[in-house]
Amino acid sequence: MITHLCEGQRVFSLKLSEIKHLLDNEVKARDSISELCYEKPDPLFIAQKYQDESIALVCALFAYGNAHQIIKFLESLDFSLLDESESKIKKALTSHYYRFQKSEDVTALFIALKRLKERDTLENIFYQGYQKEANLLDGLWALIETIRACYPLESYGYNFLVGNPPRSLPSAGTYKRYLMYLRWMVRKDSLDMGLWSKINKKDLLMPLDTHTFHVSRRIGLLQRKSCDMKAAIELTETLKAFDRSDPVKYDFALYRLGQEKLV
Repeated sequence: MITHLCEGQRVFSLKLSEIKHLLDNEVKARDSISELCYEKPDPLFIAQKYQDESIALVCALFAYGNAHQIIKFLESLDFSLLDESESKIKKALTSHYYRFQKSEDVTALFIALKRLKERDTLENIFYQGYQKEANLLDGLWALIETIRACYPLESYGYNFLVGNPPRSLPSAGTYKRYLMYLRWMVRKDSLDMGLWSKINKKDLLMPLDTHTFHVSRRIGLLQRKSCDMKAAIELTETLKAFDRSDPVKYDFALYRLGQEKLV
């Protein structure tokens, strides 16, 4: 299979094996905590400081928009509130908002996660949906439904932040922020935290954002023209040819290649 890799104005013809070599080198080069810093903003930079599954989920769900603004917002949050009373949470977050989320939406997420912490771990909730068929999406739908049941607010900001299970897979978006969160939780290297032990990393799906989508199409890893869940599944299947046991290890490298306009 021949594809094309663009670098600046130059175009190189590459075989799939050559793309694998390129990406393997990129993964190795990026596997360093130095990749997470203020100069290279990423929500994982904040999540890494706490090593906590609930705080990491907050970081992931607010991971949309300008990367510098994401970091600025996350640093404004007092994550110790997740262990405080609901009245204290409401009082402390009255002036916190981010893009589509008003203060009531931010508050709702904190209270939902506080209630979940008192009930069970996020890993166990996810595992209840995942375990029957080792299906990552079944686990994800179970997690989302449980979060919403803990705090069933109906607002645009909260719906955008927490999401809903799709009515059908073909109509599903990428659920990029959740799939990124699952990468953080399940994989373990210099970047990903590996806080969960019950989910197999071979079952992870690629967190497909604009950068990863365009880079993957540009270098021939992805044929689908729509950036949706079917594209995320297609890309994951392609990357399994490179590493069946850990296809999502290529996510951060592909994302950075696009973000830094290297490809």
